[in-house]
Amino acid sequence: MIPDTLPCGLFPATDIASATISDGILLVCHSLEAAKKVGLPAVLLAPIEDQAAVDESLHSEGAVLRVQLPQKRLVYAPTGEINPDYDDVRSFAEAGAKAVKRALKAGVKCPLLILPSDCPEFPECDLVTLLGVLEALYVPLQLREADKSRASKVQSLHVWHSNPKRLEYVLRFGGAIEQGRFIARDLGGGDPERMAPPKFAQHLVSLFEGSKNVKISVNSDQKDLEKKYPLFGAVNRAASVIERHRGCVIDLVYRGEGAIDKTLCLVGKGVTYDTGGADIKAGGHMAGMSRDKCGASAIGGFMQTLSVLAPKGIEVRAKLGVVRNSVGENCYVADEVIIARSGVRVRVGNTDAEGRMAMCDLLTEFKEDCSKEKIANAHLMTIATLTGHACLAVGLGYSICMDNSVARKEDHSRNLQKDSEVIGDPFEISTIRREDYQFHKGEGQVEDVLQCNNKPSSQTARGHQGPGAFLLLTSGLDKHGLGSSTPLKYSHLDIAASAGDLPHEPTGAPIAALAFHHIKSRI
Repeated sequence: MIPDTLPCGLFPATDIASATISDGILLVCHSLEAAKKVGLPAVLLAPIEDQAAVDESLHSEGAVLRVQLPQKRLVYAPTGEINPDYDDVRSFAEAGAKAVKRALKAGVKCPLLILPSDCPEFPECDLVTLLGVLEALYVPLQLREADKSRASKVQSLHVWHSNPKRLEYVLRFGGAIEQGRFIARDLGGGDPERMAPPKFAQHLVSLFEGSKNVKISVNSDQKDLEKKYPLFGAVNRAASVIERHRGCVIDLVYRGEGAIDKTLCLVGKGVTYDTGGADIKAGGHMAGMSRDKCGASAIGGFMQTLSVLAPKGIEVRAKLGVVRNSVGENCYVADEVIIARSGVRVRVGNTDAEGRMAMCDLLTEFKEDCSKEKIANAHLMTIATLTGHACLAVGLGYSICMDNSVARKEDHSRNLQKDSEVIGDPFEISTIRREDYQFHKGEGQVEDVLQCNNKPSSQTARGHQGPGAFLLLTSGLDKHGLGSSTPLKYSHLDIAASAGDLPHEPTGAPIAALAFHHIKSRI
């Protein structure tokens, strides 16, 4: 059975006044003047003006108004005043989500969304509004499975735009992004048993089996995993003795039509539950650790977006390290020295730094592929909810991008950040520096690299930059910098602050930013 990929049917609307397509109108805009410019009917605008005459808060708070149209209800959802010095396009997503929640309370089952289209400062405000609405309509997978009567919040969503060609783009591109984020939320939001590694893999297999442009394979042979990926195998050791918790590595490949001029090699952290291992998370800090798989979940969702949009000239290869960091008599412990796939000797400092272990050998395998094959314009990336330090450094809602010297020379982080701000899925930029490499270099005779110190990242200086240096050193990518005969671009994306924490649903970050940056020009 192929999983659902949208919260409801999504359809274009050509006539606002049509009674057959909706029972409530949602109007999202940043000002009433802007709404007037796009040719909305007077019968829709008059009630807003009448109410504004007696309610000074209307243009900041919004309201549900009666209109002389077949839908009878208008949910007016303004963004409020936008200060160009510090506000951004996320105001439109927030207004869209607010409109949906108010409409649901009013009993709307088939909303008609009128998109904003006259805000030069934010050229993608219409797309971002739609994404905000769709996110608010999401129903978690486990609720959909448990209670079919609550599987969707509305029956359908029709969308109107003053520019029909623009509407076509918004529905196609926004719908594809949301399909990816929908899958990412399902995977990332599943509890430790519903999305234990075998079930995580099966969910993706169900999605992509029979796909014409995305190929999937799953390696769940425990002995083979330990041989090929010894660092991953160490993390998997305790869980491997429990059949329903056994780890796996998932390979996904998308190849677009035409000559390939860009290849993304994505490695995702898919820790389905993180107890901390032998360095167990105490004091209540284990709660919420089912979200430690959101990096792999985002990549799985991104592959769905690729499959729908079918961009040309790009190949995307993905490896997801899906594993449970369990504690028990078979778990790996601090002080162990493990030889990574690259041959680098790693001394374990803290078993709660399992994410870098789960990803590193997969990153090494990509490095090997890029060294052997003629891969067009390869860019390697790790995507992970890796550190609590990321949350402290940038605050909730922001992903972090760190480039190696080769990617930095091409200004990758800044270009990604610029696009992420346009689409409302923002990145901050951090830099991997010499102190980060020095921190992870082994000091004893036995080890080459120290995996981690024995403090949480949130109590460690440069706690989110250091793991990037570890991944470079341990994979051998540090030998493929600017001075190498085979330089390779590499970026580490820490999404711990943007992926979404319990009790809220996962966000699907950074799918929108990756799609806008890498795909938009190719569709």
